[in-house]
Amino acid sequence: MAAAGYAEELKMGQSFPKREKLKSKKLITQLFEEGKSVSSYPIKLIYLETKLQFEVPIQAGVTVPKKNFKSAVKRNQIKRFLRESYRLNKALVFNNSTGSFAFLFLYLGKEMPTFKIIDEQIKVVLHKFKKKIDDD
Repeated sequence: MAAAGYAEELKMGQSFPKREKLKSKKLITQLFEEGKSVSSYPIKLIYLETKLQFEVPIQAGVTVPKKNFKSAVKRNQIKRFLRESYRLNKALVFNNSTGSFAFLFLYLGKEMPTFKIIDEQIKVVLHKFKKKIDDD
């Protein structure tokens, strides 16, 4: 039943449910140690093909370094931008990838971005990821 409900959700498209969020500390550590990356300044995507806990093709997380943004308000706003942009553009890779992946989006810039900048760069990074996966 859960798989059928998930298939329905895939058709609807633009949501970011809890089971698609990367929460596992073990998996996040593994991403930093073994993950491959693609980037388009100011965004870097670290990814790893792995077996996920839920039946989802991708689990994604976002992070913004405290070193670059001391203010939690600014870090949280950038994280909201990253999550929203991923949610809107995940169809680029979600339905076209085989296997399951863990994603971690890092914001590397030092200045406060606009949503437009993040959205454009997320699209570039997702296209690079798709191309890299198709080549392998």
